[in-house]
Amino acid sequence: MKKFAVHIGLVGLMALAFSSCSNEETIQVKGVVENPGNVKVVSFYEGDRKLDSTFIADGNRFKFERPATQERLLTIEVGKNRFPVILEPGKEMEFNINLQQPDQYEVKGSELSQKLKDFAAQKARIDFVRDSLQQSFSASTSEMDANGIQNLRSEMLMKFEPFFKNYIAKAVEFANQNKDLSGFYVMSTLDPEMAEAELIAYADQIKDEFPNNRYVSEFKAEVDKLRKLAVGQKAPEIQAYTPDNKTVKLSDFKGKVVLVDFWASWCMPCREENPNIVKQFNTFKDDNFTVLGVSLDNNPGSWMRAIQDDKLTWTNISDLQAWSSPLIIDYSIKGIPASYVLDEQGVIIAKNLRGKQLEDFLTKTLKK
Repeated sequence: MKKFAVHIGLVGLMALAFSSCSNEETIQVKGVVENPGNVKVVSFYEGDRKLDSTFIADGNRFKFERPATQERLLTIEVGKNRFPVILEPGKEMEFNINLQQPDQYEVKGSELSQKLKDFAAQKARIDFVRDSLQQSFSASTSEMDANGIQNLRSEMLMKFEPFFKNYIAKAVEFANQNKDLSGFYVMSTLDPEMAEAELIAYADQIKDEFPNNRYVSEFKAEVDKLRKLAVGQKAPEIQAYTPDNKTVKLSDFKGKVVLVDFWASWCMPCREENPNIVKQFNTFKDDNFTVLGVSLDNNPGSWMRAIQDDKLTWTNISDLQAWSSPLIIDYSIKGIPASYVLDEQGVIIAKNLRGKQLEDFLTKTLKK
């Protein structure tokens, strides 16, 4: 699953540059690596880009410093272990670790880094869930076709959704309590697919904060890409063809509340949800509500059979280009089922509602 990552240019610095800077314009880390085993160096990253490495010297000690005029959010890598820290100019931080108990690392001289350490247990739990999901997914998809992979992805995301929602809530709570770079770091670990609303709200909160921090600027730019499909935004136009080859546009439905349902005949979670959509369509179709089914099929026969078998009596369209469809790009579809509820003006008012959630939302919206 994708996370926000910031790529900041590697700058080569000579020793003379260090000597020309005052302590107030330098970030520094020193520490001890106990039981290092075969680990010989400590490395420092900013985003995904490696900044520098320093050898572990006599007494298992290391030291890192470089010029800086503002707080820097870095990752310290020791062996296979990575730890986020926030370094402040003019303050030397101490970082000590025993590689036999890496989770018990110690930071001194940096209140912001200590905050990140306090949150580390929450992040470790979600990282474990995320890694388990990825391992299970990889092991199960080696002999699957593209459709099978998409089915499994949808099933796994629904299975693990409660874990991700819990982490999102913890991250938002932490950021609300820590309106500094530590709060920003925690929010930047959220998956934009799962936490779109929370990320947009947070980016709005810090729009005037950290103005010269490139990490934060990259974060804000990424969040801006989410906005065009956020609740409250106008839905992009859709144009495709019905089974009898008639051209249909999303804008043709202006004046109605529309559920735009992205699905496919081969998508098992989609087919399992279809009876619920049929139920809601029949319940609310006389209340200015309709459904526009947008299929990611590439086989017209399979698509039309699924429409008939599942009794999808609303308008169904497809360009039969599956994952090559431009609709995927316009709506940033990475997996199905995916859906948007639009108001009478074509503005997005809800996303990805299924089961009882869809029924409750339509009842509230249409039975006024």
